[in-house]
Amino acid sequence: MKFKIHTDGFEGFVERSIERARKMDRGERMKPSFGITFESPLQMFEVLTAQRLRVVEVARTKPYSVMGLAKKLKRDPKSVRRDVKKLEQYGVVRTREAINPGHGRVKIVEPVADRFELRASFYRQSSY
Repeated sequence: MKFKIHTDGFEGFVERSIERARKMDRGERMKPSFGITFESPLQMFEVLTAQRLRVVEVARTKPYSVMGLAKKLKRDPKSVRRDVKKLEQYGVVRTREAINPGHGRVKIVEPVADRFELRASFYRQSSY
């Protein structure tokens, strides 16, 4: 499944929703997809920082614990945990608990989709 990330705000979301509704009215088959819409590219880059995108990139290779991600990325586990929390909040990754024999439970990080598509649009604002 594809996960789309847009930066065209509410107006873009409405346009895409109307287009999907028209396709459904025509009886067209649509591939399942989901995503999030940011108000601007700046907002997207505030959430999807380079470090957070690296977390997603590594988590796509196989499920990792937060500690495993931290080791793989050579980062502080607290920072990785904070990034995972933010990515989960925005629906980019999901976590699940697993039993870690002899050590209790561990949080496993997985991406929500097989493919991610980021689209950042910059528009020239008209002056009035």
